[in-house]
Amino acid sequence: MKAVTVISKPMADEKKTKKFYKLIKKAAKEKICRRGVKEVCKGIRQGRKGICVIAGDISPIDVISHMAYYCEEQGVDYIYVPSKVDLGAAAKTKRPTSCVLITPPGETKDSVWDPATKELFADLKEVCIQEMVQVPTNK
Repeated sequence: MKAVTVISKPMADEKKTKKFYKLIKKAAKEKICRRGVKEVCKGIRQGRKGICVIAGDISPIDVISHMAYYCEEQGVDYIYVPSKVDLGAAAKTKRPTSCVLITPPGETKDSVWDPATKELFADLKEVCIQEMVQVPTNK
């Protein structure tokens, strides 16, 4: 695994990371994913629910340090992946991307996913919930 920041928890394992990248590619093709901290924060602020995928190797850490808290506050599931370069490639950009928000099918107009993709989205949302439960808190 690549070098990631200290706050990168919950981190998706290699198999789940590939599934997240596959889902992001499909969402980018349908143009229903938001890329970058500014766009993701704006989408969450507007009330969009979904899965926020955050890159774990962002430097400086201050760029994404607020994202996990913001997602928890707004009730959006989030998970970290190891590489910003791979996240950007999955989101169909030429530049590395720090985070991506995938909105579920049907929340945005004109988004039509096949049943397999809807099932993948539901499975990965469940993975996010399970991983977040396993992360210890400092209470």
